[in-house]
Amino acid sequence: MKTREVAVGGLLTALALLIPFAFRGTPLQLFIPTLQYSATFASHVPSMLAMLVSPAVAAMVGLGATIGFTITLNPVIGARAFTHAIWGVVGAVMIRRGARFWMALAVALPIHAVGEGVAVWALGPGLQAGAFVAAGTVVHHIMDSAISLALFRLVLPVLVQRERPA
Repeated sequence: MKTREVAVGGLLTALALLIPFAFRGTPLQLFIPTLQYSATFASHVPSMLAMLVSPAVAAMVGLGATIGFTITLNPVIGARAFTHAIWGVVGAVMIRRGARFWMALAVALPIHAVGEGVAVWALGPGLQAGAFVAAGTVVHHIMDSAISLALFRLVLPVLVQRERPA
């Protein structure tokens, strides 16, 4: 990774770690323990913005979210957060190959929803809870995509600035 990628990735990872801690127990986080469902405001935004930097940064930020949610909620929610690394890398590769940001977010959505649903089905209360989580993830992903797209133009110069030769 280049220096700029490490720096931006570190900031986005810090944000991915901070969101679960800062929003825990507030109206910005919905948590239904019996279904292993949580929806934390803007929790996908760091992973979504990381897709604009590089696949390695997307993976790093997804792992940061995994750690944050595992510590603040539980390992099942942490497993759900691990999917951020997977769909983040897929989206970052798409962007590297010329896809538009909104298209990468759209392709990431089913990977994200199915991944989180499978995590809850396999590690949590079962199939019905997994289906509920997958449906909730679709809504949450769309909301956070809207936030990410709104921030896109604001942070674009920092995220995709090309290094100039000396």
